[in-house]
Amino acid sequence: MDNELGQALDAVGPRLRALRRRRDITLADLSTATAISVSTLSRLESGARKPTLELLLPLAKAHGVTLDELVGAPPTGDPRIHLRPVTRHGMTMVPLTRRAGGIQAYKLVIPASGRRREPDPKTHEGYEWLYVLNGRLRVVLGEHDLVLAPGEAAEFDTRVPHWFGSADAEPVEFLSLFGKQGERAHLRTRRTPKN
Repeated sequence: MDNELGQALDAVGPRLRALRRRRDITLADLSTATAISVSTLSRLESGARKPTLELLLPLAKAHGVTLDELVGAPPTGDPRIHLRPVTRHGMTMVPLTRRAGGIQAYKLVIPASGRRREPDPKTHEGYEWLYVLNGRLRVVLGEHDLVLAPGEAAEFDTRVPHWFGSADAEPVEFLSLFGKQGERAHLRTRRTPKN
């Protein structure tokens, strides 16, 4: 096996671990989703087992990435981004960033619904920033119950109990920047010189 191929295969394990951790799922959860044993998944992540196509295909599907992304294939020169939407908890999330770690960007779509969902606030490590594109977003944050309209934004520490959903029966679309380790989004502006 040539050195370049060996290096590419060696990088798959850490990439698999980073994808799993970014999605905040256990090896047991991933095993259930892929029908690959926990021990095999653990050995793949640690590099003790070389990846095969039979193992990589279900893992790519479970993580919502392409096989090229999973193995770190070099770019082909095609500038288009092939987004892979994921549906969870009744909403569709479209990842807008493709690297592990750091601040992650998502477009979220909550479909129209005839019934209003009851808030079920959750907490976890991190920091989140939301920006509403279309519709009205209901944000329950601690003791606050807010409705954000298009063009409005909110930011909060995700250790505060929080929940979001459509404020009415209409769909809502919004952008989310999320930092797993509590990174905050910082906007910097440049002063324009006065004439």
